[in-house]
Amino acid sequence: MEKAEITIEGMSCLHCVKAVKGALESLEGVKKAEVNLEEGKAFVEYDGAKVSVAKMKEEIQEQGYEIVN
Repeated sequence: MEKAEITIEGMSCLHCVKAVKGALESLEGVKKAEVNLEEGKAFVEYDGAKVSVAKMKEEIQEQGYEIVN
C-alpha cells in the first residue's frame, strides 16, 4: 500500500469532510481515507496499481474543492 497526503482548500464543515472522504473511498484502489478539517488535508492509503494521486485530486475537485500543490 502507498500513502498520499493531499492539501485541500475550501472545506469549512463536517459535510465537506464527508463529501471528500466519500469521493475518495468510492475510487477503486483506495483502502482508507481520513480527512482532517483543521489541517485541510486528506490522508489516503491506496493501491498505486489501481488508482493514482492525480485521479484522487480530480475526484476532490469534482466535489468543488481546490487542491494545493
